[in-house]
Amino acid sequence: MLRSYSLRWLFVLSFPLFAGLGVFAQTKVGIINTQVALSDTAELKKAQADLEAKYRPRQEQMAKLQKEMDTINQQLSLGEKLTPQAQAELNTQGQRKSRDLQRLSEDLQADVDRERTEVIQKTSERMRGVVAKLAEEKGLDAVIDSSNTLYYKPALDLTKEATAAYDKAYPGK
Repeated sequence: MLRSYSLRWLFVLSFPLFAGLGVFAQTKVGIINTQVALSDTAELKKAQADLEAKYRPRQEQMAKLQKEMDTINQQLSLGEKLTPQAQAELNTQGQRKSRDLQRLSEDLQADVDRERTEVIQKTSERMRGVVAKLAEEKGLDAVIDSSNTLYYKPALDLTKEATAAYDKAYPGK
C-alpha cells in the first residue's frame, strides 16, 4: 500500500514536468535570414543605387588623381633623363596628389559608411516590425534568424515572405 501511495505522489509531482513538455511541442517557429531579406528589399536596392550615384563624382575624382599619380611615377621612372630639379618637382607633386587621394578616400569611406549605417538601421527597424506582423498573421510564437540556427526545415523559412511584405509596406520610392 505504501508503494502504490508513493507511485501516485510521484506521478502527481512529475505531471507538471511532463505537461510542460506539451507546451514546448506546440510552439510555432519561423526562420528568417534577415540579411538576405533586407538586401532583397526594393528600398535597400534603391538606396544602394542612390549612394553609388551620389558618390560617383568623388570616385571619378579619385580615379583622376590616381591616373595623375601614375603619370608622375612613369615620368620619375625615367630617372637619369630628368634633372634633379625636375625629379624634386615631380616628387613634390606626387606626394601632394597622394596625400589628396588619401584624404578623399578616407572622407568618401566615412561618408558612405555613415549613410549606409543610417539606411540599414532604418530598414532593420522597419523589418522587425514587418516580421512581427507576419509572425502574428501566421500565429508564430517565435521567429529566429537563420544565422543563429544550426538546422531548420526549409518550410519554416520566411525570408522571401518577409521581403515581399516589406516591399508592400515600404515600396522603394
